[in-house]
Formats: sequence, structure tokens, C-alpha cells
Amino acid sequence: MNGSRPARRRAEPGRVTGPADAPATGAKPGPQPPGSPDRSASWILPVTLALAALCLLGLFSTELTDTDFWWHLKAGQYIVQKHTLPVPDPFAYTTALGSAAYPGEEQVRHFNLTHEWLAQALLYIVYVMGGIPAVVLMRAALLAGICGLTGLVAFRRAENIYAGIAPAAATASVAVVFTADRPALVTFLLAGVFIAILEFRRGVWFLPLLGLLWANSHGGFFLGWVVLGAYCAETIPVWRRVLPGRPLPQDRKQIWIVTAATIALSLLNPNGFGVLATLLKYRGSTMQTSLLEWQAPYLWGPPYAFDLLLYAATAVLIISWRKVRIADWILFAACAAASLTAFRNILLIGMVAPVLIASYFPWKLRLPPKVEAKYARFAVPALLAIALTFGTVRGSFFQLRAASWTFPSGAADYILANHITGPLFNSYEHGGYLMWRLWPQERIFIDGRSLSESTFRDYRQILYNPSAGADQMAGPRVELLNRYGIDVIVTNTFEYASGSFYPLAMALAGPGGADWQLVYDDAQSLIFLRRSAATTPVFADKAKRVFDHMETECTTHIEHAPGTPMCARTLADFWMRAGDKPRALGLLTLYLSHATERDENAERALRALRSR
Repeated sequence: MNGSRPARRRAEPGRVTGPADAPATGAKPGPQPPGSPDRSASWILPVTLALAALCLLGLFSTELTDTDFWWHLKAGQYIVQKHTLPVPDPFAYTTALGSAAYPGEEQVRHFNLTHEWLAQALLYIVYVMGGIPAVVLMRAALLAGICGLTGLVAFRRAENIYAGIAPAAATASVAVVFTADRPALVTFLLAGVFIAILEFRRGVWFLPLLGLLWANSHGGFFLGWVVLGAYCAETIPVWRRVLPGRPLPQDRKQIWIVTAATIALSLLNPNGFGVLATLLKYRGSTMQTSLLEWQAPYLWGPPYAFDLLLYAATAVLIISWRKVRIADWILFAACAAASLTAFRNILLIGMVAPVLIASYFPWKLRLPPKVEAKYARFAVPALLAIALTFGTVRGSFFQLRAASWTFPSGAADYILANHITGPLFNSYEHGGYLMWRLWPQERIFIDGRSLSESTFRDYRQILYNPSAGADQMAGPRVELLNRYGIDVIVTNTFEYASGSFYPLAMALAGPGGADWQLVYDDAQSLIFLRRSAATTPVFADKAKRVFDHMETECTTHIEHAPGTPMCARTLADFWMRAGDKPRALGLLTLYLSHATERDENAERALRALRSR
């Protein structure tokens, strides 16, 4: 029609733009798409991208606090030095002692010992080459790469530089809770790589090789099959009848061949096709389901990045359903299902939802051209520069170190220096670090690899002894300590997320713990030895020492991790019941000064203490 505006052609998946897309010689260039850099300020785009990359690297370069990192590092050392997989488990003496607690536990154990072998070996090599700073930077680069891939695909879809930076920031808002140095980051990164390659249709033939590397780096490699399946679905002719006007990709045959080759090569891993059956068995494991990362994320309550992105993407897809590609429906459904099943998967929605929102947001937000030219294009790099400066000056960026306040380094030093050997009991969160430091001199009781259901059950009985009466060093706890022949106990005293304390240390310090001597105490851990095995100096008043330690451990933790102050709440309740007003008052004040939500009961208790 006269006066109608010609539709702007979008780049479709598989279509490579070329000279036909350029204006004819001598023709005046048309108006640039919003968000596109102009030649009068060609420096803005590279500066903006560089600042964004530095901000992401800084944001994700927090100090190393993940307790599971250390057993990954030890497994990598074992693989590199011995040229074999760590099967059977060489690090925990309890792994082979218990019988299978559910059908298929042996298969799950083999999977947990082997499915990350390549990533663990590479992690150890990075550590050898550059120490902890190199490990932290590698983790930051992986997470920054995940955010960058989200931004790249969003920019490809929306053809707007701001529609690339904003989705990358949205992904970062979810990724900040994944600053753990684990092979699982490889799965998120390669899922993004697969999507980007299939969107741009560049390097498609590299996907089978990437699938092989992925399958030997982390058990989540089957997500690559999901991504490939989503893009294969778009090539099925039936969609032209269901959704008329949808063109079929011209490279349909290539996509199917690459998908078949990728799946075939990815089966060349220590567990073959067994990964899917193994993950289903996880759901029947009490040990796995008790871990926070395997529990479903909360959807109601204070909003946070994950649920906001989930709800926003759902709304956008419903409103714009006529325009949504089949691949996008499948990817969103798969990522939402995985995320709603386990907290450890929520980054999948953090990666996919921003792209979908940028692609299908029903209202185009455009700035006036004069505002765009004079102000908006300078605002983004300015904000990024401010964020980078603030994070660096504050000290929250580029923390290229391990969090010494988290790990039992002093306890490990003590055991090695005094040549202490014998069956050892350790708390779950200390297991990975003790494995890294003590093996082969000493083997551990339990760690984050979750290898034995029966060991985990015995571990909780020893730690909590819930069925015991007034004498906490009686009944099942003592029976298990004797059955395992345990002579050495290395433990902390709190579970920090919930704030509950571990009764074991208090029991060992009480009248029933006369057979145990306290030989070491610092802000992270305690070491008890059986009286018959104690060959080093002991602390005389171990009960007082243990209670003082609990307060020191709790306050040290809150000093470095103020977002989880519940241990102070628990300890304050304990001292209120014991009648120690000064300690209860101090700990309750500490808790309330860091509480993330209002606690009216704690406030009333504090007022009551102050009025006495």
C-alpha cells in the first residue's frame, strides 16, 4: 500500500548475510537500527563490551569458598598422576564397607566417581600452573562466558546492542549464586555454546567433538541432546501445517546428521548411556535429596532473580505465542522443568529466559533518536565503569584467594605435623578439604561425593545421635564409633544455612566423653583423640573450650558471611536456657543485626533480656 513502510528483513537461523543485504552502490544509507553503534563514536561498542567483560570477571572472582572444590581437585590430581580413574574409591575408607541401600547404588557410585574425570584433570592442571588465583579466574571466565553467550544470542535475535547487554546482566543476576569451582559450570557453558552455534549456524560440525568433551567433563551432557532436539524439531515439515508461515531451515539434513553424530560420540564416556538412569536413581536417594542443591527452588515469598525471570518469560511467551519458534518452546519447557526439579539447575532459566524476553517482548521500547545519539549510548559504558570501580575499590571484585576462614587448614596441619593416623571421623563439609590435604597418610569418613547411603546414615547418627537420652555418649553413637574403630574426630559445630549445631562436640566434652581428649581447637574445627591414642598435649577444661569454640566459630562465620547468621540465633537460645544472660544477649544482638527477615520472637527475647 502507498505510504506503508517496508518490513525490515531479519536474519534467520542458518542464513548468512552477504552482499545482497548491502545497499546498492551510490544509495544513501538508511537509518541505523536502534542500539547500533554509529561511525561517529565507533569506540563506544568495544569499550562497552570490554567494560562489561571486566565487570563480569570481577563479579564472579569471589574468594574460593566451595567445600566440594577440594575433592574435585584431589580427584584430578589422582587422575593426572596415576593415569587412571579413581575407581574403587581410594580416599574414603567407608565407601566399600556399607551394603547397597537401594537398587542401583553401585551404578550411582561409579557414576559419581567417573563422570567428571576430564574436567577434574583440567582443574588440577590449572591449579598446578597458577594456583588458587588461576582457579578463581577460570571460574570467573566460565561464568562470564555463560552471560556473554546469552547476550550474544539476544543481540542476534533483537538486533539491538542494549538487548544484548541487559540479558547478559539478567543471567549474571542468577549466576552469582553459582560461584563454585565445580565441573558443573562446564555444562552451563556448553549448553550456551550449543545454542549459540545453532543460532548463528557457524561451526556446526564442531558440535560432535564438543559433545564428546562434554560427556567426559560432566554428567549433564545430555542437555546438549535436548538443545539439538529442539532445533531438529524446527525442521519437521508438520509445523508448516500447524503454524503456517514458518519457513523450514535450509540445512535440515545437516542438523540431523550433526545431532546423530553428537549423540553417538557423547556415548564414549565411562558410563555410556547410563547417565539418564543414574539421575533417576538420584531421586530415590535420601542422601541426595537431603542436599540443598537437589531440592526444588522456592517460588513464593520474597522475589529473586530466578522466579522473576521464570514468570516474565512465561508471560511473554503466552502473549506472543503466535510468533514463538518451536525450538524456543522446547528449550523453555525443558529448562523450566529442570530448574523446578532442583535448585542446582536454575541457571538454565537464567540463560534461556532473558533471550526469550528480548526476542518476544510485545512492546518495543525505543528512545527518541536525539536522546539515543546524545546520551543513551554513553550511559551504559559510564554505568559499567562506575560498577567496575565500585566493586574493585570495595574489594568484592578479583578476590583471587581461598577463604581460609572456611576450611580446616589448621586441623590438617596438626594431623600431618603429628603423624596422626587411624580411622578418622569428619564432618561432611570438611571432608573434601581433608581429602585434599591428608591423603594418602589418612583417609576420610565422608565427603561431598555422596558415595554411600549407609555411611551417610551412620554419619548422621554419630553426629546427632537423636535417639540417645541424657547420656549423649551412649547407645548408637558409641556403637558406631567402636564399629568403625574411630580414634580421630575432626568436626565443626554448626550447619550454617539452618543454624543448627552438631551435638557431637558437646557430647565428647561432657561427662560421657571421658574416653576422648580435646587436642586441637581453632575457629574452624576441633580435633578429639581417643584417650588411648592421644600422644600430644591435651586441653584440660575441654567443656569450656568447646563452648568457647562454638561462639568463636559462629561469630567468625557471620563476620565473613553475614547473610547466614542463624548459628547466633541457635546459640543464643542455648545460652538463654542455660541462664547465661550476657552471652545470650550478645549473640541475639549479633543475630538481629544481620537477620535477612524480621524475627519478632527474637526481638521479644532481646527486649526481655535487656529488661532483666
